[in-house]
Amino acid sequence: MLGFFKRAAPAADACELGRTVVALALPAGSAPPSGCQAVVVGSDGRTRRLQAARRVEARPGETVYGFHPGPYTVDLVPFETAPEIGLRTSFAIDAPDPQASQQRFDLYLAAEVSGRLALAALAAAIEGALRHELATGGLELPPCTTLEEWNAFRQGLNQLLYMRFGVTVDDCVPVDLGESRDYAHELAERAARLAEPRLADAPEHGEPAALGAPAVRFDPAPEDARALRRLFLELPCLMCGLRLAAMPAAQESFQRQQALLQRLDLVSVGVNAMPALELAAPGQPLGQDAQLRRARHSRRACVSLDEAWALLARLRQAGEAALPQLYGEAERIVANLEADCEGRRAVTVAAEGETE
Repeated sequence: MLGFFKRAAPAADACELGRTVVALALPAGSAPPSGCQAVVVGSDGRTRRLQAARRVEARPGETVYGFHPGPYTVDLVPFETAPEIGLRTSFAIDAPDPQASQQRFDLYLAAEVSGRLALAALAAAIEGALRHELATGGLELPPCTTLEEWNAFRQGLNQLLYMRFGVTVDDCVPVDLGESRDYAHELAERAARLAEPRLADAPEHGEPAALGAPAVRFDPAPEDARALRRLFLELPCLMCGLRLAAMPAAQESFQRQQALLQRLDLVSVGVNAMPALELAAPGQPLGQDAQLRRARHSRRACVSLDEAWALLARLRQAGEAALPQLYGEAERIVANLEADCEGRRAVTVAAEGETE
């Protein structure tokens, strides 16, 4: 009888979910809002997805995220030099795949989100991934696009966003953003930002920073921790995806695939045994400059990780004839991962740039 007098579990104050916020960490013992689902993220990065429930109890060390599946609509600018050309894109978070041991969106939450995933932040990440693929030729969006070219682009975009973020594109149409964008003003702001003196410890060239973004202080400890967490959680899933993305019929392609998997496995093992950022050896502190170098190597390894997810999206659509070229690109990405992970482990760097 006492159960009738117990107060119901409080609903989370998350009225922004589904509008300006995609996912939000829920207070202990709260219930996900109506229409939302919950993902429980353990301290080891393992996730389990729950359907709408009255109350979600988390074990010690676990974080409960409530997320709204959408759909969401954002305006993406695929080309930085043409901000008036936009793509109005609607996307949603798919229902759980019963054949997957871990959903891709859940992995994204566990590896890259801390407490709150705003729609604007997700849209910026999607736009960055789209621009990178267009710049490197992974996707093609030529002027005066034909229907066949547009369908190929849209299919490629859908695969890219699913493999990278775990979302599915519902609709994507070109739009004119000229009335809402002042290109001359944007160029003036960009020039002013580039004229500002850069901080000595700002990220180096090649790291994931927006072009023309203001210089910000680079704190190696949190940046390194975030990067290593991503590598630790995502590399095993990336290897599974590579193994299942294509089944090569040619013996040579199969051998190259197996060699790539072995190299990625060694990289993953190395990530699990990375030394602490601030230590050169047990009981021996590492200098600040060396810590900055280590953190930059781990960040650059995450750039290669993003490229690997994008390549995996192309592999899922590729035929047998395209595998040799794609495996060649995969070998370049894995080589960069190996080099940056080795640089992350290094203690000192000689003047000529040779690791000692």
